[in-house]
Amino acid sequence: MAKEKTVYTCTECGGTSPKWLGKCPSCAAWNTLIESVAESAAPAKNRYTSQFQALAKTAEVAVLADIEANDVQRTPTGQDELDRVLGGGMVEGAVVLIGGDPGIGKSTLLLQALDSLQRSGQSTLYVTGEESGAQVALRSRRLGLDASQVKVLAEIQLDKILATIDSLQPDVAVIDSIQTVYSDQLTSAPGSVAQVRECAAHLTRCAKSSGTAIVLVGHVTKEGALAGPRVLEHMVDTVLYFEGETHSSFRLVRAIKNRFGAVNEIGVFAMTEKGLKGVSNPSAIFLSQHTEPVPGSCVMVTLEGTRPLLVEIQALVDSGGPSPRRLSVGLDRDRLAMLLAVLHRHAGVACMDQDVFVNAVGGVRINEPAADLAVLLAITSSLRGKPLPKGFFAFGEVGLAGEVRPAPRGQERLKEAAKLGFTVAIVPKANAPKKSGGKEFEGLTIHAVDRVEQAMDIVRGLG
Repeated sequence: MAKEKTVYTCTECGGTSPKWLGKCPSCAAWNTLIESVAESAAPAKNRYTSQFQALAKTAEVAVLADIEANDVQRTPTGQDELDRVLGGGMVEGAVVLIGGDPGIGKSTLLLQALDSLQRSGQSTLYVTGEESGAQVALRSRRLGLDASQVKVLAEIQLDKILATIDSLQPDVAVIDSIQTVYSDQLTSAPGSVAQVRECAAHLTRCAKSSGTAIVLVGHVTKEGALAGPRVLEHMVDTVLYFEGETHSSFRLVRAIKNRFGAVNEIGVFAMTEKGLKGVSNPSAIFLSQHTEPVPGSCVMVTLEGTRPLLVEIQALVDSGGPSPRRLSVGLDRDRLAMLLAVLHRHAGVACMDQDVFVNAVGGVRINEPAADLAVLLAITSSLRGKPLPKGFFAFGEVGLAGEVRPAPRGQERLKEAAKLGFTVAIVPKANAPKKSGGKEFEGLTIHAVDRVEQAMDIVRGLG
C-alpha cells in the first residue's frame, strides 16, 4: 500500500506548504508548520457529492424538544474513586485521556481497573507501547492480580492496533501511551504533534463506531500540561489529570473535562505495595494530628467537584528583615499579598515587617477564594501566638473592602464539618443556616459575620 502524500499546515493561519519551513510563507509565523495527511486528489464535484450523501444518511434535522435524552449506561470499574471522577463508570464508546508525571501510577491504576472489569464479565484489552508483555505481567504479579485474564498487546503501529480492536471487540481498551503510537501515513516520529493528532483521531473514530470505550494514557510536559496538540483534549470525552507529590503516598485524580459527568471532581488514592487503594475519608489526609491546638492553624472546608474536603491551613509569621517574604504553598501568592493588605487596613493587624508563610497541609492545591477567611485567621493566630479553639473551622471569601462574601454550597460544607465532630465555625452571614435548621447542625456553634473585623472580635472572645 503506497503512502499517502503529506503536506505541512500552519497552526496559525491554516496555510500549507509541500515541505517543512521555519517560517510560514502565508503569515510569516515561525515554527508553526506541522505535518499532516494531504487530502485526496479526487475531483471536487465527486468528493463533495459523496460527503453530502453521507451526511444525508447519518444526520437529520430534529427539534431539540423531540430528542430523547436518556441517561447513558455506565459500567463500574471496580475502583470507587475512579468511578467518582468518571461520573459513575465507563461509558460505551467514550474516549478518556489520562495524563500525569512519569511513575505516578497511571499504568498501575488502569491495570487494576481492567482486571476488575474483566472479573465482572467485561472484555478488556491492554495495549502497551512502552513495555513488553512480560513487564506488564510482572507488574500484575506485584499487584496481586493472580490469574488475570486481561488481554495484552505490545504494539505501537496504529493499523495493527485498530485491527486487533476490530477483531476482539473489547468493551474497554487502554492505549498506553498515545505518544508511542505511530501511523505509516506520516513520516514524522512517534510523539510528534502530527502523529499524536492523527492517531488519536483514528482511535476516537474507532471508539464511536465500535462502541469500545478507549482510555488513552498521555505524557505531560515539564510544565505539567498534556504533551501534544491542544486539539487532543478537545477530541476526547473526558480528560483526567493524575497529581501527587513524590514524597507522599497519596495521589489525586482530577477531572478537567467530562462530557458524561461533573468537572473538577477528584478521586483520592493511596499508593500501597498492592497498588492504588481508594481513600474513603480524604479529609483525614489534609488534617494534621495535633493533640492540642497550636498557633497558626485553622481548618477550612473546600469543595472539589461535589465533594467537600476539610483542609488545614497553616501560617507562620516571623520577624523579617528590610524585605519581608510572602510565601504560600498550595495557595495563590498574589492573593496572599492582597489579604495581608486587607488585614492591615480593615482589622488593624500589621505584618509589614514580618515574614509570612502559608501552607495547605497534605499537598492539596486550593484555587477557590473561600479559603480567604481561614488564611487571615491562621495568620492572626500565628502573629499573636494564640491558638484557635479546638474543633474550630472557618470559610468565606474576603473582599478588598473588608466584607466577607458567601461561599457556594455553604450548607454542604457545614454538614461535612459537623459530621466530623467540629464544634465552632465562623462563616459568612449568607451561609448561616436558618433558625429552623435540621439536626445535622446539632453540637455546632455557628458565628455569622459580614466583616473581617467582626471575625477577629469573635476569635478574641473565643480565646
